[in-house]
Amino acid sequence: MQKRSLLLILIALMVIGVIGVGTEKLVVYTYSSFASWGAAPFIEEAFEKEHDVDVQFVATGDARMMLTKLLTEQEAGRPGADVFIGVGSVDLSMARGKDLFVPLTGEGIPNLASVREDLLIDPTNSLIPYEHSYITLVYDSQVLAAEDVPLTFEQLLDPKYKKMLILEDPRTSSVGLAFLLWTIHQYGDPGYLDYWRKLLPNVLTITQGWSAAYDLFLAREAPIVVSFSTDTAYSVIEEGSTRYKIMLLNSQGYRSIYLMGIVKGTKQQGLCKELLDFVLSSEVQEMISTTEWMFPANRETLLPVLFYQNAVFPPDPVMIPAERIGGNLDRWLLEWAGVIVGG
Repeated sequence: MQKRSLLLILIALMVIGVIGVGTEKLVVYTYSSFASWGAAPFIEEAFEKEHDVDVQFVATGDARMMLTKLLTEQEAGRPGADVFIGVGSVDLSMARGKDLFVPLTGEGIPNLASVREDLLIDPTNSLIPYEHSYITLVYDSQVLAAEDVPLTFEQLLDPKYKKMLILEDPRTSSVGLAFLLWTIHQYGDPGYLDYWRKLLPNVLTITQGWSAAYDLFLAREAPIVVSFSTDTAYSVIEEGSTRYKIMLLNSQGYRSIYLMGIVKGTKQQGLCKELLDFVLSSEVQEMISTTEWMFPANRETLLPVLFYQNAVFPPDPVMIPAERIGGNLDRWLLEWAGVIVGG
């Protein structure tokens, strides 16, 4: 009996070992909204079904927070991810400067051939686009009537908007950084600092990430928030409401391109490439507009009618080149923090 029990235990351990070895794991760092109600659940289920792999999406905050986490791990020699989905174009210079990602080719990722050329902003293709959008202000039309909505950066400084604005911290949020860069584009360097000093009385709070800011906005803590030009499309499609509307200061919006890449050091480059290719497939790209509430990168993707009718394309989008951001970002953020702390 003892020999039989021992044999059964050994067989069980062998089975467990085989199972453990047979299933590979792909760890994907991303941002909280993508992981929770974005395309991640569909990608995970479909890719796992097609491949013998356990896909694990990890998201503990905004995309910028996750990129900082990855950078810290790489510097310590312990990268925790195989793939990163969600590097904002505002952070392209930082990602390229730290050499975090593997250069890619169309041969390894066939669907890259269908991506809009104007979105290919990394010449090394270490980071490739999967979606894009425009950062704007969004307002609650039940609180602000159309005639009371500011149309320019200067009008936003009016004292009647005191404590009406919710912002995100550019040090931790890619959305917040986009807004900061937008003000730099508008007022120059160092003119943006004076603008922020004048803007502060109208700011209710500055959150670490977009999710926290938008939650406060939905809770009616303040009627204006920095968000995306697709928010009205979301409101119409999901809630049947046009309550939340887009505010285009100076007829502009800050263009944001969202990128993905394979982390240097991964031992599963083949699977990683297949995952990126799947994200660019029509199957996933058709979901982008109504899960991510962004514009898909694949130029062959058809947009739902209601999305197309209600998502806003700013007449005059702006975007600071990555090279200029890379040479100045640390100083800009330090100077911005000095204004915020100094009031």
